Amino acid sequence: MIELIAPDAARYDEWSAMLREFRDATTDSRGDHWVCAGGMDGSGFFAGTDVDITPDGFAAYVEDCARQGNTMWPPHTGLVHCSYFWIVDDGALVGHLALRHALNEFLYELGGHIGYSVRPAARGRGIAKEALKLGLAEAAALDIAPVLVCCAQTNGASRAVIEACGGQLEDVREDSRRYWFGDGPRPTGPTA
Repeated sequence: MIELIAPDAARYDEWSAMLREFRDATTDSRGDHWVCAGGMDGSGFFAGTDVDITPDGFAAYVEDCARQGNTMWPPHTGLVHCSYFWIVDDGALVGHLALRHALNEFLYELGGHIGYSVRPAARGRGIAKEALKLGLAEAAALDIAPVLVCCAQTNGASRAVIEACGGQLEDVREDSRRYWFGDGPRPTGPTA
């Protein structure tokens, strides 16, 4: 059964194994620090940032994920509040999902409200589709509507997931396909 859970400080070993799997699929660096080359949408790690997969780095990551979703704290400069989830399949950690509470300029143009990724060994099993459905339910619980989800023009798998979940293509900007979920007026620009 696919579920979304909050990042959990007790799951360091599973998390570091998953990140090593993403790393091996996206970069040649080795060790406990590496530069994210992309491919981990929804993780909170942006392309080009240093990823510290030591226990201390993990503890800081889990704490920061909780802080970013807490609307009692201001968001980091240039960012919006974001609820981070881990995707689990029958209890096993298989991916990331981020639910951004608003759209800054970048998110409005290219990123969307929801970003997700599934670890390479777990792909092709329908996990992303179920996770996106759960992410849309989380968005509804936060009164985020309509919801924008984007994917790279070249990412056929994500495109298929978004369309299978009912996303309505608005347009393509740069290399990003922009899909909307839900009725109601769509914003015509950033909401944050």
